[in-house]
Amino acid sequence: MVATVLVVDDEKNIRRTLRMVLEGSGLNSLEASSAEECLDMLSEHEVDLVILDVRLPGMSGIEALQKIRNEPETRKLPVLMVSGHASVAEAVQAVQLGATDFFEKPLDRDRVLVTVRNALKTWQLQREVEQLRADVEHRYEMIGESPVMRELFAQLEKVAPTNGRVLISGESGTGKELIARAIHRLSPRADKPFVKVNCAASPAELIESELFGYERGAFTGAQGRKKGMFELANEGTLFLDEIGDMSASAQAKVLRALQSGEISRVGSEKAIAVNVRVLAASNKDLELEVRDGRFREDLYFRLNVVPITSPPLRDRKTDIPLLAQGFLRDFCLENGLREKPIDDEVLEALADRPWPGNVRELRNVVERMAILSGDRITLDDLPEEGVLSEGRRDSAPTSDLPPTTDESGERLTLRDYRSRAEKEYILQTLDEVGWNISRAATILGVERTNLPVSYTHLRAHETRAFISYAVFC
Repeated sequence: MVATVLVVDDEKNIRRTLRMVLEGSGLNSLEASSAEECLDMLSEHEVDLVILDVRLPGMSGIEALQKIRNEPETRKLPVLMVSGHASVAEAVQAVQLGATDFFEKPLDRDRVLVTVRNALKTWQLQREVEQLRADVEHRYEMIGESPVMRELFAQLEKVAPTNGRVLISGESGTGKELIARAIHRLSPRADKPFVKVNCAASPAELIESELFGYERGAFTGAQGRKKGMFELANEGTLFLDEIGDMSASAQAKVLRALQSGEISRVGSEKAIAVNVRVLAASNKDLELEVRDGRFREDLYFRLNVVPITSPPLRDRKTDIPLLAQGFLRDFCLENGLREKPIDDEVLEALADRPWPGNVRELRNVVERMAILSGDRITLDDLPEEGVLSEGRRDSAPTSDLPPTTDESGERLTLRDYRSRAEKEYILQTLDEVGWNISRAATILGVERTNLPVSYTHLRAHETRAFISYAVFC
């Protein structure tokens, strides 16, 4: 699309000359002889840039610039100021009000064209960035009208405008990252970076260099200096996801960073000041982790200033139809498909399911139905795989539960029993799907790459396999 430039000057010859220069370079142009006419035209036409004279009859160009900057629709519109006899004070004032550049008459044709094209290019990039940001915000939008979600939204409205640290707890797949992003988006740091670190996905020997950066030669392969996530999130928000899986040494360094507001890159003793709001999340019971000595108590209290719980889908079943329709609409839009209607019977059936994998599992099922269905989604498109129905749960024999004692007959702790039950449940699911890892992960409602339990003794023909699983509890 050809850009449009509005030329505002009380001298007819200046307007005519600029119009010829602009149109000769392939741009559209509009003209106004006063500031008042300029403001009217901005409300009536789609304009990409304004060339505005400082000295005008009636309202001055400086006053017009101030009004342009006060309107939401034109606040970021590029404006080039022009004057034949402006004072230094007027030039400084124009720049302070957000003028993109300042010209003196007589105008130089080449300089005008170069400045106009650079300003238009920057304006186009800004709009693209804003559109991408809007798309990202929509992707991470939280949906829900249930009582627990209304309570959650009320909590976010209170905590987001502050600098308080937040610890988000909840089961896998409930949307803990969405909560963190919502806090950032509603905070004064919204226009600053949001940086996410998955502590479970980063090996223990690399998490410190990822968080704090490193200097050249700090370790084998460190061929240059690299900033860590704390530095990249400076002035913004750092989200430490699955912090319960962070190594003990990294926990100690994070604690020091929270206490002092300073970090040191690996291989350096130089302190670097950072201003970061830290949000953390875990699907583990961190209080239990603290009692068992796997998580630092002092770090826990530093992070748990404001605790927020991400509710499981079973506690917000009235939101399931809204979520399903939203996921379906997003999927069709992202893939250039015509939006498909979904039968009410399907929505009712979805609402009746237990969803052990929470919102993530629901999204996967809706996406699968969108791909495999015809012009509309009916009950015939509702898959059995990927969702554990109540009937299947009820039919499971109680004798399949793991024993409550170990080999010596001693009573298992709750943690050991949970670990054993989790292992048997995962192995049983793998057997049911013929050891298809992706299908098993979908049924369990976990990410296949995100996991704390390892199995190396699976089946006879897969004895050397090594598979990691995310905690499913």
